[in-house]
Amino acid sequence: MTTQIAHARKLCQALSFFGLMTLAAGSAAAQQAGGASFVDNFDKIDRSFWYVSDGWNNGDHQNCTWSNKQVKINDGQLTLGFAEGKSKDRDYQCGEIQTKKRFGYGTYEARVKAATGSGLNSAFFTYIGPADKQKHDEIDFEVLGKNTGQVQVNQYIQAKGGNEKLVSVGGKADDGFNDYAFVWEKDRLRYYLNGKLVQEVTDPSKIPTAQQKIFFSLWGTDKLSDWMGRFSYAGPTTLTVDRVAFTALGDKCQFPESIACTLN
Repeated sequence: MTTQIAHARKLCQALSFFGLMTLAAGSAAAQQAGGASFVDNFDKIDRSFWYVSDGWNNGDHQNCTWSNKQVKINDGQLTLGFAEGKSKDRDYQCGEIQTKKRFGYGTYEARVKAATGSGLNSAFFTYIGPADKQKHDEIDFEVLGKNTGQVQVNQYIQAKGGNEKLVSVGGKADDGFNDYAFVWEKDRLRYYLNGKLVQEVTDPSKIPTAQQKIFFSLWGTDKLSDWMGRFSYAGPTTLTVDRVAFTALGDKCQFPESIACTLN
């Protein structure tokens, strides 16, 4: 009887452990499930999906205030503007939108024309951080106004960056549209420019893990001239987005030009 009880206890412990491991695995899967696949061609700004930044800025390094007046739809395209306009303690206004939902592993794609002007940053990126009571994770495409012939790719993992790489656009990012995409997986992060693989990261310590929001932003600086170029205002300019899409891992690609259609 004692032996049978001991075996029963061991079996219960094993089942309990298996159950806990299953729950933990389910929880981890849920954390990375993220938002559903979507394509937005910007026939309008869906305010239930997008949050438009308005009335604040990201810190002393930013010389403009986010303004909903700088976020518009024109002929089926999203435009984010940068223009003169006094707002609080800033002399310029600029535009940003971000998704209300968070997204996990999958393919992120945007067709973008960058703004023109030294000292400006035209960005398509994903981010989560202290404002959402999370540690800072981020994946970036940024066109820096000092040289629009290049785009910078980068990622932050729990606030640690230092993974920058500059990639030639093969022209000027502010002359026309380019397709920016990244494929984010647990063990691999791949960046694409106009359908070509330009950066692959396989070091787990350099791959974010937290679900993130999708952002587009255009902003300027008087202080980060070494990085973005010396600011010199030459008139209003815009970042233009023709399309953005997210395809969750395992889902079918959603439009013919999608990188998700070609992935192994």
